[in-house]
Amino acid sequence: MATRAAAHASGLRHRSVHMLVFNAAGELYVQRRSFEKDCSPGLWDSSAAGHVATGENYRLAAGRELHEELGLAQNTALTPLFKLDACQATGFEFTWVYRCVATATVVPDPVEIIEGRWCGVEHLAKWIDLAPTDFTTTFQSIWPRGVDNIGSRLAVE
Repeated sequence: MATRAAAHASGLRHRSVHMLVFNAAGELYVQRRSFEKDCSPGLWDSSAAGHVATGENYRLAAGRELHEELGLAQNTALTPLFKLDACQATGFEFTWVYRCVATATVVPDPVEIIEGRWCGVEHLAKWIDLAPTDFTTTFQSIWPRGVDNIGSRLAVE
């Protein structure tokens, strides 16, 4: 078993989760990663993300990361959207992407996140088109499929 840093440094394939967190207005929360991160520092990313620990399943990791990064309950209802294969754009991570609606206030972890904001889907689409390098390569991979998978689900469930 390799550490997170070793997995990234060596390009080893490993597991991760990304969550797309919406509010009641259908806006997506995006976070700007800390400059202390070893991967994609200072770039905008999905609402919350993280690695799946040994012995942990994707769903449990998603709940843990929502709690650690955004202060949301670990049992937040999550809808699995799709899985990305491990490739260079994802940091060689097999990534499950989930969607949820935040019913509580998002409280970003200041060690992980230097900025966060709620964005309308159309606004975010324009931002990504105009400045794709503002975003992590993983989020750039998630975005087109995420929009396809959320189109009919923007209303609060």
